[in-house]
Amino acid sequence: MNARHSSAGEKLFDIANYLFLAIVALVMILPVMYIVAGSFASDLEIGSRSFFLIPKDITLDAYKFVFKDNTLPRSLLVSVFITVGGTLVNLFFTFTMAYALSRRHMVGRNIVLNMIIFTMVFSGGIIPTYLVVKSLGLLNTYWAVMLPVAINAFNLIVVKSFFQEIPNELIESARIDGSNDIGVLWRIVLPLSKPVIATFALFYAVAHWNDFFNALIYLSDAKKWPMQVLLRQIVLLATGALDMGTYDPTYVKPPDQSIKMAIIVVGTLPILMVYPFIQKYFAKGVLIGAVKG
Repeated sequence: MNARHSSAGEKLFDIANYLFLAIVALVMILPVMYIVAGSFASDLEIGSRSFFLIPKDITLDAYKFVFKDNTLPRSLLVSVFITVGGTLVNLFFTFTMAYALSRRHMVGRNIVLNMIIFTMVFSGGIIPTYLVVKSLGLLNTYWAVMLPVAINAFNLIVVKSFFQEIPNELIESARIDGSNDIGVLWRIVLPLSKPVIATFALFYAVAHWNDFFNALIYLSDAKKWPMQVLLRQIVLLATGALDMGTYDPTYVKPPDQSIKMAIIVVGTLPILMVYPFIQKYFAKGVLIGAVKG
């Protein structure tokens, strides 16, 4: 069987396509490489060289300064706790509610769906949300940054659409064997939904990891700050929080550029290390959502 030969136009298109993708990749990768290189460079070199990928004199002073006390490691652990706990909360409420809404015999299903779609267009706003969190006694607790964002309406609808594509014969056979809705969800639906679970787990985890606004509003105790809030205080407000271990608004010390870059590397690396483990599920889950959503 003869292989199909590409025409000159197709080869030219492939070359242009690869060239364009390579340029896009470089535009995205070079700033990251510069941040990593800057974290190992001295402030003098950062100030004298506008751009570099390999520092002349490699130094670990920025990382030694960052980890010289327990301020940043503590905030890193807080970020990990919020990310893991918040993602589990998101997955639990999203998948249980999506399964219930995927059952066409559920009473009031259309009313609930319309209410969910309504929240995608209109929201209560920051002040009403803050008042609700305060009235529930959640201020200055980690629940305040997990429960208000427990369900993303768009993700819920996509998961619901995926559940509706699962053959009804599988669900009916499980019911014949005596399984209730919880058993069907746990034994039939979730094992068939691993790509979707991995995809939305990554979406939720990245959102929790990068979020600083909710923590800034609801967490008044500096010891409970996640790393993104600490990073904001250091990079944007130049508070010198790493020197003191706590935030003192009367003390202002512009942080060194290498320290800023080192903290960015420390803040980005953990979430990047998660992606390779779920890459195969992530790619398949995105494709399923695009076709069946």
